[in-house]
Amino acid sequence: MKTTALTLTIFALLFSCGSPGKGEQESSEKDSHANHEHEAKKEDTKKKSLSPRTASMSNIGNNHVHIDYGSPGKRGRMIFGGLVGYGTVWATGAHKATTISFDKDVIINSVEISAGKYGLFTIPGEEEWTIIVSKDWDMHLADDYDQVNDLVRVSAPVQKLDEVVESLTFEVSEIDDKNGQITIKWDQTAVAFDVENQ
Repeated sequence: MKTTALTLTIFALLFSCGSPGKGEQESSEKDSHANHEHEAKKEDTKKKSLSPRTASMSNIGNNHVHIDYGSPGKRGRMIFGGLVGYGTVWATGAHKATTISFDKDVIINSVEISAGKYGLFTIPGEEEWTIIVSKDWDMHLADDYDQVNDLVRVSAPVQKLDEVVESLTFEVSEIDDKNGQITIKWDQTAVAFDVENQ
């Protein structure tokens, strides 16, 4: 009888120690959930880029035009003649140089340009900008820009906008199957240049 009672007591102790009780399980699950929430909050608090990489694209006829650029915001700053100086080559975006790609051959300012990927630089001015399409596109900002790699330069008059465009924006617009226009807008400034399919 004593042996049976002792055996039952041992079994009871082993069973109660071997697996956590409901309270312990709930506590463990809560701790795990709290850790998960903590990780999620860490993700949420990571800083988002103030100049996110983005793209603008559209077809002009059967030619796909794709522009890839870093899009900085105005954030209360003086942009042209301030953050972006007049008379100096600009990468036309933030971080890496802006690129423009054509699926088909195009003509810009009477210059034939083969299908491919190119750098899109600008020289902003108060009344007029110079738009530059360069063979060289893989660089940080305009650090390694060299005029010798220019394929074409276009003079574009400045258009004053009534409303502020908060973030640098490119627009690719189709005029007809053969002709299109690329517009750059930021703050209260816009400039545009024409693209023609060959």
